[in-house]
Amino acid sequence: MSDLFAPREPEEMAAKRPLADRLRPQTLKEVTGQEHLTGPDGVLTRMIASGSLGSMIFWGPPGTGKTTVARLLSGDSGLAFEQISAIFSGVADLKKVFEAARQRRMGGRQTLLFVDEIHRFNRAQQDSFLPVMEDGTIVLVGATTENPSFELNAALLSRARVLTFKPHDEESLEELLKRAEAAEEKPLPLDEEARLSLLRMADGDGRAVLTLAEEVWRAARPDEIFGQDDLFRIVQRRAPVYDKSQDGHYNLISALHKSVRGSDPDAALYYLSRMLDAGEDPLFIGRRLVRMAVEDIGLADPQALVVCNAAKDAYDFLGSPEGELALAQACVYVATAPKSNAVYTAYKSAMRAAKEHGSLLPPKHILNAPTKLMKGEGYSEGYRYDHDEPDAFSGQDYFPEKMGRRTFYDPPERGFERELRKRLDWWAKLRRERG
Repeated sequence: MSDLFAPREPEEMAAKRPLADRLRPQTLKEVTGQEHLTGPDGVLTRMIASGSLGSMIFWGPPGTGKTTVARLLSGDSGLAFEQISAIFSGVADLKKVFEAARQRRMGGRQTLLFVDEIHRFNRAQQDSFLPVMEDGTIVLVGATTENPSFELNAALLSRARVLTFKPHDEESLEELLKRAEAAEEKPLPLDEEARLSLLRMADGDGRAVLTLAEEVWRAARPDEIFGQDDLFRIVQRRAPVYDKSQDGHYNLISALHKSVRGSDPDAALYYLSRMLDAGEDPLFIGRRLVRMAVEDIGLADPQALVVCNAAKDAYDFLGSPEGELALAQACVYVATAPKSNAVYTAYKSAMRAAKEHGSLLPPKHILNAPTKLMKGEGYSEGYRYDHDEPDAFSGQDYFPEKMGRRTFYDPPERGFERELRKRLDWWAKLRRERG
């Protein structure tokens, strides 16, 4: 919490603070990009108007205003503000914060405790918040970039409302740039194309767009205007928001898989490129392509499995970047291949039956009888050798007697060639409609 009696920051030092910090909104109305929360009919606006705040979890990507909004909430509601980070805090720090909040409550003032990166607390640490939330000692506002459903305790989630912060769109990022130009009292030295590129490079992060703008101002000479190529040279490139072990990883592989299943090679290539561009392990992508070949294509095109395995091996052999083209080729192949999940569903049904019926003995006529005892028990008796039968098919029942005949595999009605032609015709029509 800030100290009201601390000396003021010298003006020359305040001017040297990062632009993103200097332009931090002072009221909820100034917050951009989160109108569903802070607009006239926003959730938080209504909460403040009601005069009562409940505990909340702010979920969203970096640079969307989670910390800023938490600070503004405490000011608008008259609550004392405490901020900790789960990265740097442990049990001892939590105990001190809780005790200070209890003392304030005894004096008639509630505390808004903002916990940054709350998902980094372990389950025991998360449980420690429950008593002070329940008795009203604190109003908890936790911030996380990860899916709360996976990272936070159910008990904590049941006591807090999850509010989603959205990435900034180009319109709200442009609004931030205009505020920066007003604060700096000079236009950003970029032509129109470069300005649009700067907005895209920010990748929905408000803090990032202001930091990039600050870099441009530092690099510009008097009366110099940068084009797109100049911009890329000056600010290099911002890494995409992507955590290979968390939501970004699972969201994009899900999007890739469903694009392949939906026979859209353009979308599939886009998500494949997104993952490679963000630094995903190409062999992980190769393994997932193999999975798509067996799950969604199966025997409608058995060659898909061969192609995907070959692409995975090709990348392993060539490395990056040459091997990535093999993955792209396999991606397009599986996206345009005819689809059948008949084997996939048959396998699941067969596995379910295997678990339900236990260790049933196969019918004796298909069991070998290497000993006299087994022959006496009827093993192999009545077995018909299929190759000696008309059309090499005997039609015998191979299931255990107590289980009865089952049908798991239901092959597609049309053959591979007809299905492939249908897919190609359909795809050509779709491409024409899309222009």
